[in-house]
Amino acid sequence: MDSRPIRRVRPDPGALPTDPQRRSWPLTVPAVAQLVDEGLELPAGALVLVGENGSGKSTVMELLAVTLGLNPEGGSRNTRMSTRPSEPESLGLIVERSPGASRWGYFLRDETLHGLYSHLESVGGEPTSFHELSHGEAFLEVLTSRAAGRGTYLLDEPDAALSFGGSLALVSHLLALVDRGAQVVVATHSPVVAALPGATLLEVGEWGLRPTTWEELELTRSWRQFLGAPGSFLRHLG
Repeated sequence: MDSRPIRRVRPDPGALPTDPQRRSWPLTVPAVAQLVDEGLELPAGALVLVGENGSGKSTVMELLAVTLGLNPEGGSRNTRMSTRPSEPESLGLIVERSPGASRWGYFLRDETLHGLYSHLESVGGEPTSFHELSHGEAFLEVLTSRAAGRGTYLLDEPDAALSFGGSLALVSHLLALVDRGAQVVVATHSPVVAALPGATLLEVGEWGLRPTTWEELELTRSWRQFLGAPGSFLRHLG
């Protein structure tokens, strides 16, 4: 029996983008155009998006959050927080859910964590003052308190807040979530997070979204080359 909280995000045939819409952001981003045209299957377990800055992976994550009804600046469906709305609309995407599956979801994105910490503290009931913790500690505290069971969790560039050890702690928590039947979608620049065991990997770029493996990632090759001979990179700078 298919127990995935979200089976698929697909286009609505009755609400396809117009030609003028396709000539403007975010549909000028290849990954977004592909998502809107073809939809996206969400596998059981973890889906990891990897790509360079500007490839569109964060925009894809924002679009998924909006489509699932999550607060686009971070939080759940019930979070009421907004600073400067800049996220895309759902663009007519439809969510296919498994009958009886958990509808709980949470979105964490690095660039709006400060605002989310302030919001969570302002509504009360928090045993921890997130602003008194380091960036990485606060991120892991929010994640572990909000992502504890079945549901769908979106994490946009969580590695930006984390050290090497913190990244390993994140991977450990995500594995525990998957073991409990949760669904996880992560956008990352970290080869540690991208190596999440059992995850489906998509590389994001000018081609859109394409399946890949950890060994085939440009990210993995670049880090291997740099760690093996950092001088060969650094001497060309400046």
